[in-house]
Amino acid sequence: MRRVVVTGMGMINALGHDKESSFKAICAGKCGIGDITIFDPSSYSVKIAAEVKDFDPATVMPPKEVKKADRFIHFGLKAAQEAMADAGITDNVDMERFGISAASGIGGLPAIEKNSIILETRGPRRISPFFIPSSLVNMLGGFVSIEHGLKGPNLSAVTACAAGTHSVSEAVKTIICNGADRMLVVAAESAVTGVGVGGFAAMKALSTRNDDPQHASRPFDADRDGFVMGEGGAALVLEEYECAKSRGARIYGEVIGFGESGDANHITTPSLDGPARAMKAAYKMAGMPKVDYVNAHGTSTPINDKNETAAIKELFGGREHCPPVSSIKGQVGHCLGAAGGIEAVTCLMAMREGIIPPTINYETPDEHCDLDVVPNIARQAELNVVMSNSFGFGGTNGVLIFKKI
Repeated sequence: MRRVVVTGMGMINALGHDKESSFKAICAGKCGIGDITIFDPSSYSVKIAAEVKDFDPATVMPPKEVKKADRFIHFGLKAAQEAMADAGITDNVDMERFGISAASGIGGLPAIEKNSIILETRGPRRISPFFIPSSLVNMLGGFVSIEHGLKGPNLSAVTACAAGTHSVSEAVKTIICNGADRMLVVAAESAVTGVGVGGFAAMKALSTRNDDPQHASRPFDADRDGFVMGEGGAALVLEEYECAKSRGARIYGEVIGFGESGDANHITTPSLDGPARAMKAAYKMAGMPKVDYVNAHGTSTPINDKNETAAIKELFGGREHCPPVSSIKGQVGHCLGAAGGIEAVTCLMAMREGIIPPTINYETPDEHCDLDVVPNIARQAELNVVMSNSFGFGGTNGVLIFKKI
């Protein structure tokens, strides 16, 4: 079977506009959550989010073109540019064998909201001609592939909060099946809008700790009351191992396992069984190695964190056999479809640096979340194999396992 390795990465989120600054801040336990500034939240029950601050889309595309792409595409372009430069891709690479696997949970929600208002207040003739091409999820892959001349498979995953992880596994499958030699994975999301925040708040999915945003997202803590919306993007360059080796590429790690499953249970309430089966599938594919760290989905919602804890214990045969587990959503919020991409990059950088990011805001233990969650302070550790979990609405689950080589 063809082996797949990661040779380039990029990341943007509420704590930084690149992978190095973001990862450093994540490990330092900093929090990017604050009052919403993108729109006026004064009439909303939820007034906090993890926004990407001081980002100018004109730095990633010509100013005249900015209006043709929604904010999630801007984030994807930024992360992709960093990843391609990081991988050292040259003109000698066969672009017909270089594809893209994109992901977003919702896509251009700001454009949808804006143009819906225009329709109601000004009529259909005033809808922007850029509305549709700026908001479709697959346009993320379209814009990025055009910029970098990627002529291989152009795929997109739209699987809610598992989309970023699924975009990696789809890219891996494509390379394994010889559909491409290289794939650029790009996951991005920007849904911090009135209808986005209002919609999740109406479901009672979000934390309402408006008076203390820095401590609102608290994965695995007994006092957690919901997730906090985040935004951002991530990108990874995946290559067939021999192709990467032949050009002397730096290798961050190898994808040795992935697992996918469906809950077939409830459209929004996660199950224990579905995530457990996805984790078991990834673990089996990887050859059941010693896992040194699990980057949890860890949303800070009452049900997810409890179920994910139970699924992890089931996989490893009890609490005493489980590796350290942490969630970075306390730092960067829940970036929905981009979360799996951001967390994959975080896992690979954790392996590179030999450090486990902390679960911040962990103050009150929950008897149902009794794993070693690396509370509040990052931990030095030799990491050779790491697992990353992502679970989404609709009962869709994705798990990745990376190995240092």
